[in-house]
Amino acid sequence: MSAVYKHVLDAVDIETFLICEDEDEGKGLIIKMLEDMGFNDINVVFIEHNGPGARIRARGYVHKSGDKYGWLNTRRDG
Repeated sequence: MSAVYKHVLDAVDIETFLICEDEDEGKGLIIKMLEDMGFNDINVVFIEHNGPGARIRARGYVHKSGDKYGWLNTRRDG
């Protein structure tokens, strides 16, 4: 992951509409998308299939409770 992720307190949330046959396919697609972005710890927060696809909200965790937080060592000047 890029250095900018050191500035993330906990997670990155993605919300999108994906073209898919059903919620299972949509869930698989969003998980694959976040894995491709470099996330290993992923949670699908919301999914609702409607018409040609699904509205999906997912979270890729950068830090969880007890992790070594990169933002503790980040300079705040610029």
